[in-house]
Amino acid sequence: MRPAEFDRLVERAMRVIPPRFRARLRNVVFLVEREPPQPGLLGLYEGRPLPERGVSESFSMPDRITIYQGPHERMARSREDLERLVEETIWHEVAHYFGMDESRVRRAERRRRLAARRRRDPY
Repeated sequence: MRPAEFDRLVERAMRVIPPRFRARLRNVVFLVEREPPQPGLLGLYEGRPLPERGVSESFSMPDRITIYQGPHERMARSREDLERLVEETIWHEVAHYFGMDESRVRRAERRRRLAARRRRDPY
C-alpha cells in the first residue's frame, strides 16, 4: 500500500475514538512511519499521560502517537483486517494518552472485543 493511502486509512480509523474522548485530545500529534524502532511494535505513544499533567504546567511539545505501517501490513490477512488492526492500535495508543497502563489497556481491549462480538451475534 502506498504511504498516502495508509495515511488516509489511519485518518478514517481515528473515528474509533469516541467523540467525547476525541474532544479531549489536546497537544497530541498522530504520525505514520514505515517501520518501528524495535520489532514487535504496531504503534507507540510518547508523552506525558493526561492524568499526570498539572494545571499550572507551561507549554510543552506535543505528545506523539506513531502508527507503523509495515508491521500492520504484514499482520493483516485482508484489507478489512488491516483496517481493524489500525483501529485497534489507535485505540490502544490513545488509551495510554488517557493514562491507562498496559495491563488496563489489555483488559479494556478484551472487554471491547467481547462487546463487539455480542453486538454482531446477540444469541
